[in-house]
Amino acid sequence: MRNRLYILLALCLLSMSACVSSQKQPAVTDARAEVRQVLEEQAQCWSTGDLECYMQGYWKSDSLLFIGSRGLTYGWQQTLDNYKKSYPDVSAMGKLNFDLKEFRMLSPETMLVVGKWHLLRDADKGDLQGHFSVIFRKFPEGWKIIADHSS
Repeated sequence: MRNRLYILLALCLLSMSACVSSQKQPAVTDARAEVRQVLEEQAQCWSTGDLECYMQGYWKSDSLLFIGSRGLTYGWQQTLDNYKKSYPDVSAMGKLNFDLKEFRMLSPETMLVVGKWHLLRDADKGDLQGHFSVIFRKFPEGWKIIADHSS
């Protein structure tokens, strides 16, 4: 009888452990899917030449941080203005693709994403590519990039 009680107790503990871990995993999986969707939408917007649409994936704040080849940029509007200068038309922008390599939850509200970006452009412009790391934060309106380091 005592052995059956121990077995029953062990099964209950295993069952509770499985429930707890299964509750955490969907939250991470859902967050990854939501962040992936933001990046897919950005790639689509970029590829149609719509920078304002592309920028919807970023936190619309003066505290947005962008780090690129020219150094640090602060602010959503300044980041948009820099993109407009660097990519004045659709042919300069090309077609954007992301190859996502890493997703790391930093907290329930923040996620680090690391990947590669590639711009497929006409032969006279030449393709561009590099790596990026972005930090997303979950806001009431969804996941937004709060810091971007692209090379």
